[in-house]
Amino acid sequence: MGNTKILSSRFGKIKPDSVEEFVAAGGYEGLKKAITMKPEEIIQEIKNAYLFGRGGAAYPTGVKWEQAYAIPLEKGPKYMICNADEGEPGTFKDRHIMAEDPLMLIEGMTIGAFIFGAKEGYIYCRGEYSGIQKILKSAIKNATEAGYLGENIMGTGLNFNIKVVSGAGAYVCGENTALVESIEGKTGRPRRKPPYIKNAGLNMMPTVLNNVETYACIPWIVKEGGETFLSVGTEFSGGTKLMCLSGNVVQRGVYEVPFGTTLRELIYGLGGGIAGGKTLKFVHLGGSSGACFPEELLDTKICYNDLRKNGLSLGSGAVLVVDDTHCVVDYLKTVMEFFEDESCGKCTPCREGNRRMVEILEKLTSGRGAKEDLERLQRLARTMRNTSFCGLGQSAPVPVTTLLKHFAAEFEAHVQGRCPSGKCSMSGVRR
Repeated sequence: MGNTKILSSRFGKIKPDSVEEFVAAGGYEGLKKAITMKPEEIIQEIKNAYLFGRGGAAYPTGVKWEQAYAIPLEKGPKYMICNADEGEPGTFKDRHIMAEDPLMLIEGMTIGAFIFGAKEGYIYCRGEYSGIQKILKSAIKNATEAGYLGENIMGTGLNFNIKVVSGAGAYVCGENTALVESIEGKTGRPRRKPPYIKNAGLNMMPTVLNNVETYACIPWIVKEGGETFLSVGTEFSGGTKLMCLSGNVVQRGVYEVPFGTTLRELIYGLGGGIAGGKTLKFVHLGGSSGACFPEELLDTKICYNDLRKNGLSLGSGAVLVVDDTHCVVDYLKTVMEFFEDESCGKCTPCREGNRRMVEILEKLTSGRGAKEDLERLQRLARTMRNTSFCGLGQSAPVPVTTLLKHFAAEFEAHVQGRCPSGKCSMSGVRR
């Protein structure tokens, strides 16, 4: 594993909202270089970097920005929005960027504003991050006073202001159109697409929306060059990734690793292995809507291409480690209860599908399940994946299908009224 630190190099070394300390530690070098370049040149560097969106969707950032740049300004103002809602369970990387180096995020958004001619930016920050919101506002104020935000930034004629918006406390607001609806003061529910937000986003005007970590990579890419960023990772995934390691592991925390690091190296190297000397049962990758898999896949590299080949997705970068004392079915029930609670209710497949899945899993964990229930779970998963309105309902069944695939025997045991781990009471078993 390499030691290149792109995102965390200043963590704990500077006062988070101090422009003076940020600049002394290399901050705003990316913006200073960007204003000497043509917008097309900056976008090309981002394309060269193979920077994929770090929020979960993994869409190529350079391609997204190229498409947004092609939309003429005559269509109206272009907005820069940062998704800092971070509602995915097991994910806590963005809070570190905002709490320890928020000006890096602000610099990335400002480079975007220079490219697109945007005058307004919004950081949609998780409502529970009240302390971090104060840090962001202070950093924005200080950057404005220092001439890096506000009117006529660095004498370029660029006018750009950023406002912090407190999140609505809903998981679905992590979906970009629901987030835009929430900023507009509406209920956070996803819109029909198309039109996409690059054409009709905030106030139905062209909008560029990226995750905190994605924006934070931009200054380094501009300063050092896209090919340098790419060389840090793999040929398919440029740079580094902030990984959130939690669960039954010795050293929980956020780790910045170069793409190409294996999941085994992350868990057993940086993470110190399984806590309490126990054995790994499975890993839940990418948040609650990600895949669950056993140890056999741990040597997969953290690389969008390698993960895809193994039927996995990096998602938000959450890695939840589960040891062999836990029950697969009981764990899955907890996950699906989360989705049942967080579904916005707009579409039937997600609203009812999650509810039915929880009911089936409750039957299985109480000893009242039947063989047909496993088939119903699979059928519900297919229906939700194919017919749900947005990504929440489409991805919620992923832990269901992957755990059924890798732990079929444990589900069968519950049908027979037996919990191999002894976690389920099986009080409903007929005797």
